[in-house]
Amino acid sequence: MAKRIVLAYSGGLDTSVAVRWLIQELGAEVIAVAVDVGQSAESSGEDWEAIRQRALVAGAIEATVIDARAEMAEDFCLPAIAANARYEGKYPLVSALSRPVIVRHLVAEARRHGATAVAHGCTGKGNDQVRFEVGTRSLAPDLEVIAPARVWGLSREECVDYALKWGIPIGQSKAKLYSIDENLWGKAIECGAIEDPWADPPADVYTLTKVTATGPIEVVVGFEAGVPVGLDGISLDPAELIEKIGRIAGSTGFGRLDMVENRRVGIKSREIYECPAALALLAAHADLEDFTLERDLHHEKARLEPRWSELVYDGMWFSPLKASLDAFVRESQRHVTGEVRLRFEPPGTLAIHGRRSPVGLYDHDLATYDSSDSFRHEDAEGFVRLWGLGVATWAARQGGASGEARPA
Repeated sequence: MAKRIVLAYSGGLDTSVAVRWLIQELGAEVIAVAVDVGQSAESSGEDWEAIRQRALVAGAIEATVIDARAEMAEDFCLPAIAANARYEGKYPLVSALSRPVIVRHLVAEARRHGATAVAHGCTGKGNDQVRFEVGTRSLAPDLEVIAPARVWGLSREECVDYALKWGIPIGQSKAKLYSIDENLWGKAIECGAIEDPWADPPADVYTLTKVTATGPIEVVVGFEAGVPVGLDGISLDPAELIEKIGRIAGSTGFGRLDMVENRRVGIKSREIYECPAALALLAAHADLEDFTLERDLHHEKARLEPRWSELVYDGMWFSPLKASLDAFVRESQRHVTGEVRLRFEPPGTLAIHGRRSPVGLYDHDLATYDSSDSFRHEDAEGFVRLWGLGVATWAARQGGASGEARPA
């Protein structure tokens, strides 16, 4: 009986070539599984049926499309918002968040079809190989994981030739060799002209952040316990809310990132991202936390957020440390409830113009300097004296910052 392999299928160049390669080189039966995590038809230029048919043309015995948009929003984007997740302080984990969603379904389809292996189209240079393989082994350590692109030794130009040889329709040419990954949380673009870190990104890589708005746009985002629940007072489910604020923010040109990041495998890579919804919601959520979190909790959470982001970037979504940090983050969100007013302005700026909360810790009478001031100023003298007592004693006995002995 032929080896049966479930392939994570995107419809792009690498995975389309991988279908035929697995058949030719391993004699395998390939089941292509495409997971819809919010890729836009406008951006890709094709629908899911066209992608499914491409897998069948390439030789897959079955091609399945799974709608995971709601799952992506609720189980992956919402935790990222709660954690204010940005790898290296910038990247909102666009691709990293979608990989564990896909892994869940790869494993489920492997069980359903009696497959002994799963496969992906990632290269040996990228982060996604780590995310697919570590995630799969966390959920199903018995499954073999196959990575054709690490074995075949084909350049992107040679992959184009291979696809043409087997009559596989692809949307790329040798002249335009971008690698694009898109989901509900944003879009990642790499390869081709983008690999020169000094060069301007070609204008045609941007699809989610084209400026169509003629002026500023204000939006009020409502949160309940750290979860965005509505825009301008209208309740929306998470996927709808992310899509809507992404369209609004993107129409003003907001949401672009051009950065050099440190991949898990040890190389630096120039990456272009479009993530208007992610960056807008992360900014709004972080601002509301400033307003509602107690100081020590706020500071400790800020200390742990980079670690959470790093774990997700490194493919450790299903790890025990990630689960433990999730418990902390969930508890921290109990009172992150309120509204934040965002103002987007072409070309590509965002400013926060206000926030309010029924449980906010901002007390006007304590903060104000006008006649309603209720702060007990006389208490400050003793507090400041005790706060500085340790360094005052050190300075008196050991000479202070200069290290020189004080005169008697």
